[in-house]
Amino acid sequence: MNQELARLIAGQVFIHASMSGMRLAAPLLALREGHGAVAVGLLVALFALTQVFLGLHVGRFVDRHGLKRPMGFAVAVAAVGAGLAVVLPVFPVLCLAALMTGGASGVAVIAVQRHAGRAVHDTTQLKQVFSWLAIGPAVSNFIGPFLAGLLIDHAGGVAGSTTGYRAAFALLALMPLLSWLCVRATVELAPVVAADAGTPRRAWDLLGDPPFRRLLTVNWLMSCCWDVHAFVVPLLGHERGLSASVIGTILGSFAIAATVIRVLMPLVAARLSERVVLAGAMVSTTALFCIYPLLNSALGMGLCSVLLGFALGSAQPMVMSLLHQITPSHRHGEALGLRLMAINASSVIMPLLFGSAGALIGVGGLFWGVGAIVAGGTRLAWLLTVAPPGAPPDSRHGP
Repeated sequence: MNQELARLIAGQVFIHASMSGMRLAAPLLALREGHGAVAVGLLVALFALTQVFLGLHVGRFVDRHGLKRPMGFAVAVAAVGAGLAVVLPVFPVLCLAALMTGGASGVAVIAVQRHAGRAVHDTTQLKQVFSWLAIGPAVSNFIGPFLAGLLIDHAGGVAGSTTGYRAAFALLALMPLLSWLCVRATVELAPVVAADAGTPRRAWDLLGDPPFRRLLTVNWLMSCCWDVHAFVVPLLGHERGLSASVIGTILGSFAIAATVIRVLMPLVAARLSERVVLAGAMVSTTALFCIYPLLNSALGMGLCSVLLGFALGSAQPMVMSLLHQITPSHRHGEALGLRLMAINASSVIMPLLFGSAGALIGVGGLFWGVGAIVAGGTRLAWLLTVAPPGAPPDSRHGP
């Protein structure tokens, strides 16, 4: 991993940590102020809402302006959003901060991923780079909430004081500035000029391309598996009489396994094709979803969670590698924006559907139902193809 990639990862980590820390601190403060579960649920949903509606436009903006200008906007918006919560920590401002930090994180992710994908020159490097980049969110999802929680508990002298929350928001406002320090020295890549520069572009053009549509469907299915695991495991653990700490450990083992497999992926990227990894991940996920509801012990559920983390954690680097190979180089940002919109829309909508379906068919039925859908989508992963043999490996980068 070279220094420039390390700077990109660090830049992504700090701005994402600002959002993930805010996602912990803002709901806790809202609960302390007496707001109910519905209000807190709305607040949490706002972190993804901006990315759902602006993802495509952000992708097009990144296609036009590269890395630094979008990152500069993202840093400013995230810092201001968290800073407003320092000045006025009330519920409407927390909602605004959620929109701003969530949207800024989405902009940063698209800008960093597009730049990293265009900076490499073969498919092996693509898989390696996106394996490293995929570690960033796992790191930021730890350091943001961890540091925010420490300040909330200890900065004000009394755990949960307003001073502690203000200190946490202040730290979260400074984190995006560290992102800018990391990426400001990055050399911008030459802009890509489309062959049909005068022709208006529509998102439907990308969605009408069968390989891209298959890839987006596979990515959505794997994202749903993440969501259903996070949603159902607490319910299943409660049914089994497990304590909150044990349930948390089971979920934590999943996150650790997903991170570990992403650390290992760069070491074996040259030996693995994307479609084989994705199809294998979907088959493994189907099998594990069939087994999961049958387990009664914490140890069995923990082992299943680790194996599921390995399967699902291996998918994202392969998805990102294929995305950069099957989409035109001048539309990488737009494709990334569409992907981000689909994932975040799923994260907002699917838990509601899971809750309704779980009430009808039970927790086990929900696992089996999603597993059956993933099994049906495995063929899509196997059909994913890239440029035909003989095409130059870096032709996706344009002139």
